Amino acid sequence: FYLDDEYQWKGPFYFIQGADPQFGLMKAWAVGDTNNGDDEWGEEIKLAEQAVQAINKLNPKPKFFVLCGDLIHGMPGTQWRKDQEQDLKNVLKNTDQDIPLVFVSGNHDIGNTPTSETIDNYCKNWGDDYFSFWVGGVFFLVLNSQLYFDSSKCPELKQAQDVWLNEQLAVAEKHNCKHIIVFQHIPLFLRKPDEDHDYFNLEKSVRQEIMEKFHKAGIKAVFSGHYHRNAGGFYKGLEMVVSSAIGCQLGEDPHGLRVVVVTDEKIVHRYYSLNELSSQGIEKELLDMLAKQN
Repeated sequence: FYLDDEYQWKGPFYFIQGADPQFGLMKAWAVGDTNNGDDEWGEEIKLAEQAVQAINKLNPKPKFFVLCGDLIHGMPGTQWRKDQEQDLKNVLKNTDQDIPLVFVSGNHDIGNTPTSETIDNYCKNWGDDYFSFWVGGVFFLVLNSQLYFDSSKCPELKQAQDVWLNEQLAVAEKHNCKHIIVFQHIPLFLRKPDEDHDYFNLEKSVRQEIMEKFHKAGIKAVFSGHYHRNAGGFYKGLEMVVSSAIGCQLGEDPHGLRVVVVTDEKIVHRYYSLNELSSQGIEKELLDMLAKQN
């Protein structure tokens, strides 16, 4: 990922975004006990396996597979958490070794109000809670959105991420990258930049500050999960893309993954159900975009 030649644009490519495999939520939701009802996750294992098999069959291969948070349902300190993590790792091990995995921390991974301890624990299991990488002239930022949601127990960690983010945006400017793309678990907003704050988006003043910073930095798109439904909208030139879950659906969407094609000019994406992606793969229109030589 970090090779020098990744600073260079080499033509269109694509990646896969998934969100919220959240092992344990389906049963918890079904029994109406989201705090303790997550003692079974066989259904989610099957869905995650289907996602991995669908991705492995794709040709050409995606540049990477990013999972936008809520890897598991068990909150820090709860009973089934270790088993859920291990079962997810066992499924993800089967991802084609040429397809790197990128993990984003969600509220269930580090807690609604994270602490340095819960974040440290996440990092030991899944890697850094925020980082950046380059792919073919495109700059990607992975953020810990819990620090924007409630950093009351670790204000110094929020401050560290803010300082780091400003540094990264300065680097991006210097390298004259094609696009900047952000991954975070909680969406900035679901449909409109000025919508009211609730559980599924960020608080309005925090949101406004981030949106303006992203817009000024020329960030093209933010990809999130958390909502367990597809949604999204625009703030000026910034697209907010909210993808539904691999796991439990809270709306009418199918279990699925998003295919994201990055071209010279734009970022084009489409949500596929797992069944559709497994049986038919990526549609011709998107494949044609990938085949275009710059």
